[in-house]
Amino acid sequence: MVISEAFDRQSDPKSVLERLRGSLIVSCQALPDEPLHGSSIMAAMAKAAQIGGAKGIRANTPEDIRAIRQAVDLPIIGLFKVEYPDSPVYITPTAVEARSVAAAGADIIAVDATRRERPNRQSLKALLDCIHEELGLLAMADVSTEDEGCIAEDLGFDIVSTTMSGYTEYSPNIEGPDFELMSKLSSRLQVPVIAEGRIRTPEDLKRAFECGVYAAVVGGAITRPQHITKRFVEAIPSAIE
Repeated sequence: MVISEAFDRQSDPKSVLERLRGSLIVSCQALPDEPLHGSSIMAAMAKAAQIGGAKGIRANTPEDIRAIRQAVDLPIIGLFKVEYPDSPVYITPTAVEARSVAAAGADIIAVDATRRERPNRQSLKALLDCIHEELGLLAMADVSTEDEGCIAEDLGFDIVSTTMSGYTEYSPNIEGPDFELMSKLSSRLQVPVIAEGRIRTPEDLKRAFECGVYAAVVGGAITRPQHITKRFVEAIPSAIE
């Protein structure tokens, strides 16, 4: 029995993907040093996102995924951020993390699919094969460039996301979303392209869909109040005494 059969999922992989078409996915993540860190808080955040109209959740760590799975019936894009000393890759870097994410209840597993060296020099294809063949789940490639997106599709990833744009040393370091990458991947790839990264306003989200993306992920602009507060504070005119 594959791990994905060990708990109750709402739908088969193809229908899960269809549920995300044209939708907003909310990333509910809080690191240990953040005020809202905690599985129960992330589960409540996911519930609030569902009430607001989100059709999917992106979540980090098996603990948070498990709690969110109990709180909402939305598709969950799961990941597990773990740092290894021999690699800069930390988003579900190996099969060990992928198995933990699957067992927690994720419907889709997101992994760093950049061209950077992976932990223990393991191949991205081996990780993808584990997700598909052992776990029976969809795999999402978090990429930073057009070439990486094309390679991910060729390898067999089910979804490509722009998540890593700006977070590799060779991708554009820009203030806002990478709309250019969204457009290029959407026009070139056959698999769904999901926009993610620095989408901070409804206008950003609208423009992402105008680039042709299948769905879009918004995180900090919704679920990190310290960042939201900071943007409002920085908007106060300096002339005010």
